[in-house]
Amino acid sequence: MDITAVSSTGGLPRTAATDPLPPTGTLRLATAGSVDDGKSTLVGRLLHDSKSVLADQLEAVEHASRNRGAAGPDLALLTDGLRAEREQGITIDVAYRYFATPRRRFILADTPGHVQYTRNMVTGASTADLALVLVDARNGIVEQTRRHLAVAALLRIPQVTLVVNKMDLVGRSERVFESIAAEFAACAASLGVSRTTAIPVSALAGDNVVHPSDGMDWYAGPTVLEHLETVPAGVDPCTEPARLPVQYVIRSNSTDHPDYRGYAGQITSGLLRVGDRVVVLPSGRTSVIEAIDTLGRPARAARAPQSVTVRLTDDLDVSRGDLLVPAAAAPRAGRRLQATVCHLSERPLRAGQHVLLRHTTRTVRALVVKVGSRLDLHDLTERAGPGVLEANDIGRIVVRTAEPVALDGYAELRRTGSFLLIDPGDGDTLTAGMADMPDDEEAVTAE
Repeated sequence: MDITAVSSTGGLPRTAATDPLPPTGTLRLATAGSVDDGKSTLVGRLLHDSKSVLADQLEAVEHASRNRGAAGPDLALLTDGLRAEREQGITIDVAYRYFATPRRRFILADTPGHVQYTRNMVTGASTADLALVLVDARNGIVEQTRRHLAVAALLRIPQVTLVVNKMDLVGRSERVFESIAAEFAACAASLGVSRTTAIPVSALAGDNVVHPSDGMDWYAGPTVLEHLETVPAGVDPCTEPARLPVQYVIRSNSTDHPDYRGYAGQITSGLLRVGDRVVVLPSGRTSVIEAIDTLGRPARAARAPQSVTVRLTDDLDVSRGDLLVPAAAAPRAGRRLQATVCHLSERPLRAGQHVLLRHTTRTVRALVVKVGSRLDLHDLTERAGPGVLEANDIGRIVVRTAEPVALDGYAELRRTGSFLLIDPGDGDTLTAGMADMPDDEEAVTAE
């Protein structure tokens, strides 16, 4: 097998990756891997070798490492921040790290690898542009690897990168790397993940993390950092339909502007321009954008993820929870939805249960009509008719809402295709959902 073909799918050869490049925005990435695959060590090495660690942080890590009898600094401690994590040697919580290079800024979610923390991976990776999936070169693809791939596929993470760690413990073998990369690509393809990248590393020794490895000259692809600096980040807002969930209605008491009425919120996708015809959902009433204010200044246009205040030419009844969308690309408002969900709470989710459904800034009463199936995370097959979902379960449900909700399909728009189910009694978050695109039978009129 041609290693370049395996290792640079979706990446760049090193000669291109090391050319001077301008800054390319912010990349959101999430790491995932089984316990003891070296995920925290990889993140620590990435931060350390890219000089993104403050002197006092490094000193604290060195002190903690000496107390544990380590010969050198244990870089995993840079991310394992909880006391319980340091004592057990595993990642439990989602640790967010922010760092930057001259080419790009990064927001990294270091998610836990243990099966009982699958829900933590879902929350940490829900906004990621890229997932780094680690495997131990000695063990290859294991059950937890397939589980992480399944979650990445469900969350529609645009790019998935395999990091084959601990290559120093298998003699930096090209054959071992080729075999693991091929199996990973086949498993990813079966789950609908078409673009994958594979990189052989030794996080402990620093091979191919930030600096190229001298012991793997057969590998011609980018290092982990080179790959992260060059992959596409996010989606061009101009390619998506605009969505503006109204968070706050602004009225002016000023005598200079007694009739001022603006609708404030963060644009979740797309581009809004003065003069655009928009629909207010779920009411279905239309108007035209008269003005857009950004940071108190007028603008002709605004795009995701800017926070703006929009004024309309017509005096409509618009309130928090409404959605402003282009008239030509409006989602259908419905009271019935089907979705794939990950159950987050220790309390089970059952058919017939009353919940609150929160979508962007809108919260409505809802009923779980059906728990149709549950994904068996051992063999990635669906088990029909479970009737209940427990913590960390991924399943299919049908929900009916008391009022129309304008959801997109999650596959098309992640921000407005996602929702939460909340316990109406105490406000605890129960379930995170990814909605299907509604069909004609599920759509309802807003009147």
